[in-house]
Amino acid sequence: MLDAAFVRDHLDAVKANCTNRNVTADVDAVVRLDDERKRIQRLADETKAKQNQITDGFKKATPEERTKLKEESGKLKEQVAGFDAQLAEVEVKLRAALAVIPNMSHPNAPVGTDSAANVTVGEFGTKPAFDFKPKDHVDLCTSLALADFEAGTKVAGQKFYFLKNEGVLLELALVQYAITKLVAKGFTPVITPDLAKVDILEGIGFMPRDNAETRQVYTVADTDLCLIATAEITLGGMLAEQTIPEDQLPQRYVGLSHCFRTEAGAAGRDTRGIYRVHQFTKVEMFAFCTPAQSDAIHEEIRGIEEEIFNGLGIPFRVIDTCTGDLGGPAYRKYDLEAWMPGRGNGGEYGEVTSTSNCTDYQARRLKIRYRPKEKKGGGLPFVHTLNGTAVACTRALIAILENYQQADGSVVVPEVLRPWVNKERIVAKK
Repeated sequence: MLDAAFVRDHLDAVKANCTNRNVTADVDAVVRLDDERKRIQRLADETKAKQNQITDGFKKATPEERTKLKEESGKLKEQVAGFDAQLAEVEVKLRAALAVIPNMSHPNAPVGTDSAANVTVGEFGTKPAFDFKPKDHVDLCTSLALADFEAGTKVAGQKFYFLKNEGVLLELALVQYAITKLVAKGFTPVITPDLAKVDILEGIGFMPRDNAETRQVYTVADTDLCLIATAEITLGGMLAEQTIPEDQLPQRYVGLSHCFRTEAGAAGRDTRGIYRVHQFTKVEMFAFCTPAQSDAIHEEIRGIEEEIFNGLGIPFRVIDTCTGDLGGPAYRKYDLEAWMPGRGNGGEYGEVTSTSNCTDYQARRLKIRYRPKEKKGGGLPFVHTLNGTAVACTRALIAILENYQQADGSVVVPEVLRPWVNKERIVAKK
């Protein structure tokens, strides 16, 4: 979240940013509540100072004076307790008001209210030119026995699936390919829990307490746990409430997890196959760094995403996401969209990765600070956090199957994945 003092000092800019990002937030309420918090805190401090004066004079007082001082001290103690209760209530309201205000936007982020304002900043690869009508990934999965959608629905419901045969090998190969590449670049590998506490999700920017119609994560009944929607949640929560020496930054992690999403509000959108599902496997990048490092690391993560999909031989484009399409924590976000020949009529681009610079928005909620080499007074600053998808397996599988399909119905395995799949081509089972 933003700092209340920052909101106060940049009130017009914060309001304009909310407008640009299609967010309705009572920004003025932050100032009012912060004023109220300061007023109550001042009264509490003054009352505590009076208590201290009484304590100092207690030893020198006569027995009769002590009785009066004790009574006065008791009244002051009750007042302090009242102020503390009021302060706690106001701080909860202030935090709630701040929670709905999005991060500020990068000066170079395109300004616009919807995806029409997104800007393409790079195109890579060559779209395949088929001399036959290409199939979509659902037909390919069926004909090559790579997935079973009917069994998934029977066992777990709509938007669940079983991967089978080379579908399994391709997913495992994608995981190995991505993690091997990132470990070689100095990222620390982590397999994270698939569950996290509500306060960690809220710290990252998810809203697990939203109503069922808008909530994007599954909550576990009678607990404070949720199934994670991305390893960004668990990787970011790993260092919650910690202070990191500056010389230990940046810290880069690559996390493997299952991801679970309710896809609330997504009915009718990309419902065919495995593009939009309730569970999938993902390899996620995450970095903690100083403010001076975050822009460069954001470009580094974007470059890694490009390298991964160039290595897979998948044509794609990179989108600089406009303000209206940014999630609340993101200062700037790039989406990588792969060409999927089976989508729509004649092929469409579909999002396969994204990377966001969240500045100190998440770290402020999670209380992750760093200790500068040269301290210059004031409190310890917050780190910046960044995330990026290395591989979301289901969508990468779609791009591979649809781009590498052949006229005879087979699919060529990308060369970089062959060491793990152990074959060059996937053919129909006899």
